[in-house]
Amino acid sequence: MRLDPLLSAADAALRTLFVPARASRDCPTVPERPNADLSDAERQLSGALMRVNHVGEVCAQALYTAQALAARSPSGGKAPNRALAAQLEAAGKEETDHLAWTKARLDELGARPSLLNPLWYAGAFGLGLLAGRFGPGVSLGFVVETERQVEAHLASHMDRLPPGDQASRAIVAQMKDDEARHAREAQRAGAVELPLPVRGLMRAAAKVMTTVAHRV
Repeated sequence: MRLDPLLSAADAALRTLFVPARASRDCPTVPERPNADLSDAERQLSGALMRVNHVGEVCAQALYTAQALAARSPSGGKAPNRALAAQLEAAGKEETDHLAWTKARLDELGARPSLLNPLWYAGAFGLGLLAGRFGPGVSLGFVVETERQVEAHLASHMDRLPPGDQASRAIVAQMKDDEARHAREAQRAGAVELPLPVRGLMRAAAKVMTTVAHRV
């Protein structure tokens, strides 16, 4: 593997973990008084849920970066798949908006990101690199399954967020729409359905992450 892609991957990790993300799109809503109608308990709940969502976006950066790296790297005598890499990188850039939005909302709520973000990033990067090594169909299938699970997770947050937290709700709703579109795009590009045990393991890993990130 050439050194340049590895350096780019390392740079992406450092930027995700330690440099404030910049969104290319405006945040879905920026109310003048985003927490005016929230009690302390509601603010804490919103903060915990948005921390989980922020972790999800940290993982998304790692997954897309790793899968694009695998697509650009020759493997098993196969040439780099630059078209797939470009698709993954484009989706990753859109996920950067989500990263910026969720961090901004955490700041507004007076909540902090997960203390374990480097661990989440490393784990997701490893999974993305592994999925990418199985070829385009599996890599895209991994995207489809990941985005479907994230979409369902975000839908559950719409039920759990305080009714008065319109700022968080607007962000989560836009994220949900984006994730569903990423899944459709990956499906059209040739994704294969992952085996049921693999999908089950992905759900179990996501459950561990969301449970821990809710508090830590």
